[in-house]
Amino acid sequence: MILVTGAAGALGTLIAERLADRDDTVLGTREPQRLKAPLPVRHIDFDEPGTLAGGFEAVDVLLLISAGYGEDDTVIARHGAAIDAAEKAGVGHVVYTSLTTDGDHLPYALPHRWTERRLQASTMDWTILRNGLYAELLGGIAAPSADERITAPLGEGRLAAVARADLADAAAHVTVEAPAHAGRIYELVGEQAIGGADLARAHGPHVTYEPETLAQARTRIAASGAEPFQVPMLVGTYSAIATGFMSRTGGDLRQLLGRAPHCALTAALA
Repeated sequence: MILVTGAAGALGTLIAERLADRDDTVLGTREPQRLKAPLPVRHIDFDEPGTLAGGFEAVDVLLLISAGYGEDDTVIARHGAAIDAAEKAGVGHVVYTSLTTDGDHLPYALPHRWTERRLQASTMDWTILRNGLYAELLGGIAAPSADERITAPLGEGRLAAVARADLADAAAHVTVEAPAHAGRIYELVGEQAIGGADLARAHGPHVTYEPETLAQARTRIAASGAEPFQVPMLVGTYSAIATGFMSRTGGDLRQLLGRAPHCALTAALA
């Protein structure tokens, strides 16, 4: 049996759609009421360990979608509880959606690397999908303002962005064929690196790119109602892109998909 956790999130929803015709797949989420997929659903909440033992029962392959919404210690506790429960339940293989290697410069990298180490030290087979940052995320944090200016502090930096749909396709493929991918780490970054000026041109000749400073961005984000932990996460993302640490492209995604990835600019604008 395959279990997909985090199935109510954006990535999990796409993966669930791709596995919807299988009779060996169940979905796990802390919010079962949000799911409308034609698959069995189990209540699994990493913050409530009591939901995990039964949630992982009879599971052969677990697709562990990162529960990265929180401070580092919160995320580590969630992932640790899930892996402990999976081992106790006799899960054979865990596929984990991690963060690209170049993402080590991001403020939220540590829980991903901790989780990778924990999996590699576990009694289970594992596969690690080091996902690049979503093109849709870049499109959101570098969107034009009402006066048609992109002011995100990206400098001249670029991001090897990935369409979320491509990451869903790759995760579904690897999960279904998990034994063939045991012990593998895949770098799922895009084949095209895009920046603020590229986004402005794609939006049309009326949009300009006039980047603000990181300090200005921090003030703006803090005033937007963001959670306290989200402010350094977003500022750190801008900084890593602006300084050129997130621009390296790669071919693992094409290899897993068996086709060319979707255009990152098109996904960002969508």
